[in-house]
Amino acid sequence: MVWTTTPWTIPANVAAAVNTKEEYLSYDFGKGKVWVMVKALTGLTGQGILPKNQTGFQTKLGSKLVGWGYEGPFDGLPRVKKSLGDFKHKVVGGDEQILPVSSEEGTGLVHIAPGAGTEDFQLGKKLGLPVIEVIDEGANYLEDLGEFSLQNAKNNPEIIIKYLQKKDGGKFLLKTQKYTHRYPACWRCKTELVWRVVDEWYIAMDKPSKSKVKNQKFKLKTEKNTEEGDGRIYREQIKDVAKKINWRPKWALDRELDWLNNMHDWLISKKRFWGLSLPIWECKKCGNFEVVGGKDELKDRAVEGWDKFAGHSPHRPWIDQVKLKCSKCNQVISRIPDVGNPWLDAGIVPFSTMSEDWFPADFITEGFPGQFKNWFYALLTMSTALKQTNPFENILGFANLVDEQGKPMHKSSGNSIEFNEAADKAGVDVMRWLYVTANPEIDLKFGYNVTDEIRRRFYLIFWNCYKFFVDRANVDSWTCELERGEMTALDKWVLARLTEVVLTVNKSLERYDGATASRAIEEFVVNDLSTWYIRRVRDRVGPSADKKDKNLVLGVLYGNLVTLSKLLAPFMPFISEEIYQNLTGDLSVHLTEYPLGDKNLLDKQLIADMKVVRAIVEKGHATRKDSGIKLRQPLAGLVYQTDTQLSKQLEQIIAEELNIKKVEYKKSSTARIAIKLDTKITLNLREEGQARDLIRQIQQMRKEMGLTLLDYIEIEAPDWPKKYENMILKSTVAVKISKADTAGIKKLAK
Repeated sequence: MVWTTTPWTIPANVAAAVNTKEEYLSYDFGKGKVWVMVKALTGLTGQGILPKNQTGFQTKLGSKLVGWGYEGPFDGLPRVKKSLGDFKHKVVGGDEQILPVSSEEGTGLVHIAPGAGTEDFQLGKKLGLPVIEVIDEGANYLEDLGEFSLQNAKNNPEIIIKYLQKKDGGKFLLKTQKYTHRYPACWRCKTELVWRVVDEWYIAMDKPSKSKVKNQKFKLKTEKNTEEGDGRIYREQIKDVAKKINWRPKWALDRELDWLNNMHDWLISKKRFWGLSLPIWECKKCGNFEVVGGKDELKDRAVEGWDKFAGHSPHRPWIDQVKLKCSKCNQVISRIPDVGNPWLDAGIVPFSTMSEDWFPADFITEGFPGQFKNWFYALLTMSTALKQTNPFENILGFANLVDEQGKPMHKSSGNSIEFNEAADKAGVDVMRWLYVTANPEIDLKFGYNVTDEIRRRFYLIFWNCYKFFVDRANVDSWTCELERGEMTALDKWVLARLTEVVLTVNKSLERYDGATASRAIEEFVVNDLSTWYIRRVRDRVGPSADKKDKNLVLGVLYGNLVTLSKLLAPFMPFISEEIYQNLTGDLSVHLTEYPLGDKNLLDKQLIADMKVVRAIVEKGHATRKDSGIKLRQPLAGLVYQTDTQLSKQLEQIIAEELNIKKVEYKKSSTARIAIKLDTKITLNLREEGQARDLIRQIQQMRKEMGLTLLDYIEIEAPDWPKKYENMILKSTVAVKISKADTAGIKKLAK
């Protein structure tokens, strides 16, 4: 007794599979006897398929049932009879790797139809079972299937059930019932799919090449081919070509090799009308087939139909008019009706779209899910056949684009975002930055929350760096020609770091590694230029700053921004264009040379020392926080320990950053950094802290009133430390401070 969830496949049945290691029993249920797996009996009686409390079982091991014959309900149909030939339905053993037989579902015997199922076909191929083809590509029953012919197998499953109910008094059908199970469906339209067997055309992977093309003469020993002079199999040739390519990510090569190691022969035909027609003419008389290499050859060999094809592309129906003469038996032969797999076209892109002197291509990119067995594979396969070499030098594969919850985006799911809408709402520069900074190995989450984060994380910070420079340059009418002061360690450091980033970006882009390049730029802009350099030089470009030093800082910022706009041009073309044009007055950033970096500005020791400075500062801020002391409150001193003392300029940066009066060094035997902060607050320090608190309040008021650096004010305050009055006035661009009940400011007329 066998069961199936696909009654339309029963006419294609040729065998029943058992588990050769399990016990089976003969079960008498009144109408007759059936054989089922012992382990399946409880489930069958529990569902009411078989009656309970039967006795007198006869049992046999599954291996003893193998070879038993049986008759099928559709054996009288002409197509079934022709396909079976002398073969008789029989019991066969299942296969643990191909088609395991268990008691988890059904009866412990499996219906085998090699013409209607993947596993069935594989088992049938192993055991030499015949194939009964019963449906066409529209799931309609084929001719010579009696009353079923031309009826749709999927839309009318009841026709098989009704036939079985009537056939020989219903002896072939025991029971039908509703059963919920998984079934394959089209991912686009959700229509249920059916499996059918058809004749197709393949390119063999494991046969030595017999081609006479010079670049395919590859006479080497291989594991499967040890005789001297034998050609290597196609699979091994492709694998060697794949190894010549720089794959990103690195594991992508292993994935491609895994596909090449395990793939079957390459299916190259499609049962369609549209598509490039396969140039194969087959002789029905002697079985020979001819492959035509091009239009010129086809014209020379055509014996009829060339006039109907001339002037047309090699598509149906025109190509089908051309007839050739079989080279073996002189029979007039026609082209096979199949068209080519689209990947055949995709595989010849390096030859069909590029001039020969451009071959191989420098770079290709595509999402890697699926492409290891599709485009990447097709390119490798075609290039191996035609040139025995790689069709491209570098490849970047990337994962999928998904929604913010990590789910695939589809219109049917309601979570897809149309590109133009996203570009308008998120901004194309922001979208591009999201893509280029992402790890290509991981699915990229896309949505407006994600793009907003990118905007905050980098885009606005970069724009604010530019705005900081423009605001201060405009106040002082700054130009590149103004006299400048001497560079400090901080100025030299930011130029050294920028140079380091330029070199990293160039090196990464040469390897087609956009993620490393873009992340290096972002880290520099956010952590170095904005968070460290610009924050440290605010006083040096303020109203009371030294003019030459101010010109120097603005010059350093100008150089950074111009260089960054060039670096960013391939990544964020619009904001980089806006900044570059405004800063330089030139036509376009995209018409300039890409920065290569001035190695004379590179100072690795200074870069390393500044890392120590920032580590000390980080520890100092943590100590202040733990002690509950605000940064505006000056402290007397700090002692740091490490293996090497920093320069006085760098120690001064620590003092200014942590609001410390004195920084001292104590030598350590290791590079490990330790600090000791003097947290004792004297009266003088307390008063200076009060002054800095008042300065912060006044600056906040200026900001709330929308005042610029050109706007002078008058301050009112209940109290302030008199010894720090000048510091308060300079820091707030104020001309006067007077007593009042509450703190406030007044804008003065110009």
